[in-house]
Amino acid sequence: MGYKHDYDKILTRFTIILKRLNDGETLSIKELAEEFNVSTRTIQRDLNERLKEFPIEKVGQKWKLKDGFKIDKDISLEENVVLDIIEKITDGIGGKFASISNKLLLKIKNKEYNPIYTKLNIEDISDKLVEIQTLEESIKRKNIISCRYKLNNNSFELDVKPLKIANYEGFWYLIVLDVHNDELKKYYLKNITNIKQTKEIFKTDTKLENLLENSISVWFQKEKEPFEVKLYANKIATKFLKRRPLPTQTFESINEDGTSEIVVKITHEMEILPFVKYWVPHIQVLEPIWIRDIIKKDLEDYLKELKSI
Repeated sequence: MGYKHDYDKILTRFTIILKRLNDGETLSIKELAEEFNVSTRTIQRDLNERLKEFPIEKVGQKWKLKDGFKIDKDISLEENVVLDIIEKITDGIGGKFASISNKLLLKIKNKEYNPIYTKLNIEDISDKLVEIQTLEESIKRKNIISCRYKLNNNSFELDVKPLKIANYEGFWYLIVLDVHNDELKKYYLKNITNIKQTKEIFKTDTKLENLLENSISVWFQKEKEPFEVKLYANKIATKFLKRRPLPTQTFESINEDGTSEIVVKITHEMEILPFVKYWVPHIQVLEPIWIRDIIKKDLEDYLKELKSI
């Protein structure tokens, strides 16, 4: 979980720096760099960019809180940073969702400027907030729902057991079980209308909950047993996978040259194929051979198409 570890270190650093400034200390970049075991450039970015919303200023070669200012302690310094990150995530969604979220955050933070920047390509579902509220309630209470689903130029009625509202690669889906045979299905959320909650209750099991929590993409399957895919990652990909591991990822080995072998559990080849193709040539499939052969054939076909253009 390298990504979480890095985030925790940054959050801790911000909190300690702000607390010491708020307590009246005057801090130097060099001393802070040595204390947190980071470069002076990192500390300069912290003070000049990441924390510039706070009333701090540079005096000579040191930094201090501006005269007459105190950082509001109604919300802890750590909580302030977390709220800034949440705000930028909702900005990435956009639309009414972001507008409502930002109003709520302003009530908590009472700040106009946010130094945190995120770029998330997430589909705007502001026009579905009423439906989402009904779905959330149905999922929590485990109520069967009826709804209408549009597919191409047709639409049809559904009776389903709603399990999760999920976002995969920026798109929103409703994950459900069919009421007739408990087959796991995924429906594009924006094509769902006329949602009605029934009084009929359904049950789920722990195995299904774990499957949903560990799914990598919308291609995951309920009926298939998970199987392992072994990947080789060069040092560029290894660095990324330490920061942002896949849900079922485990490192089998991390080598001295920065490369690694990892194992990922999936239920359908399409859970891993797009990921590996995105990372070509930095990630290679070691096992199973049949998945490696699929990628090899797809790449060969792609190169043939390029030559024919």
